[in-house]
Amino acid sequence: MKNKIYSRIAVKIGSNVLTRKDGTLDITRMSALVDQIAELHRNGIEVIMVTSGAVASGRSELKHLAGKKMDEVSARQLFSAVGQAKLINRYYELFRDHDIVCGQILTTKENFATRQHYLNQKHCTEVMLENGVIPIVNENDTISITELMFTDNDELSGLIASMMGAQALIILSNIDGVYDGDPSLPESKVILDIYHDASLDTDSFIQSKKSSFGRGGMGSKYRISHKVAEEGIDVIIANGSRSNILLEITSGKRAVPYTMFHANAEKVSSVKKWIAHSDGFAKGQLKVNQGAYDALLAGATSLLAVGVTEVMGEFDKDDIVQVISPGGEEFAVGRVGVDSDKARSMIGKKGERPLIHYDYLYIF
Repeated sequence: MKNKIYSRIAVKIGSNVLTRKDGTLDITRMSALVDQIAELHRNGIEVIMVTSGAVASGRSELKHLAGKKMDEVSARQLFSAVGQAKLINRYYELFRDHDIVCGQILTTKENFATRQHYLNQKHCTEVMLENGVIPIVNENDTISITELMFTDNDELSGLIASMMGAQALIILSNIDGVYDGDPSLPESKVILDIYHDASLDTDSFIQSKKSSFGRGGMGSKYRISHKVAEEGIDVIIANGSRSNILLEITSGKRAVPYTMFHANAEKVSSVKKWIAHSDGFAKGQLKVNQGAYDALLAGATSLLAVGVTEVMGEFDKDDIVQVISPGGEEFAVGRVGVDSDKARSMIGKKGERPLIHYDYLYIF
């Protein structure tokens, strides 16, 4: 890997990095990571933290409720409410020892659903960075419900890195990276470099098993990393328990193994970055014919009404919609320029304005 100098990075710290086997916070590990982030901060690198650990921390604090029956949403809300206070207080104390101020941003998936909410959140984070405050981001599990939750904090970290124009996203896990086989087998090796246009048979070596306290697994990390790298951001999956791992990565060294997803060199606009992560907020679907499908895949073109064969669902102007191939597969997502009634009236017509302009269209 070439030595790269980053001025802004996002660091995602997983639950299994921050917690012991019993779910209690590993203060020694937290302190070591804060020490590294503080050094990066002093060296002029802006760091945005995306941290897990609130639910696990709250669960360990409320051990007396272990036998009490609660539904999954109620338990998550309760544990996160207690654990989030515990977690951010510990971070605050650790950063205070370095004379650095940190601040908390609790967010939900809905805050990324509209462009205005997205920009409001971005502005808040920018103001913190401009004033030397380290943003610590986590999902607000106390008010999130299952169908509106992020898949995991890997997904959230990808959104944050993309939104904030980070040059790198570092995902800290409890293993060294993406392995070419079962990580528990001695013959399995860490894949050191993955390029954005690489085509790998991930089913043959990525396991679906999730971590003990988190919601994500390596499959989720791979998908998010590949998408973020496509948007022009380096993504590194590394072992958060290794000594000075953040300092090593940001210096470009490779004394220990980690997986790096190399960024696509082509510039992607900030609007397209938002749209790329907006699939989960789609309000409807536009199905296209073969000609439109081929044209969209071939290069820079807008989705015209003449190429649309069906409009599904109800949506307003500027909502996010999915674009469906003739065979029924989703292959793109974009911000639609008209509402669903108008779109239906335009189906198959020539000379109409684009239903989705190229600047607001993201092809998977």
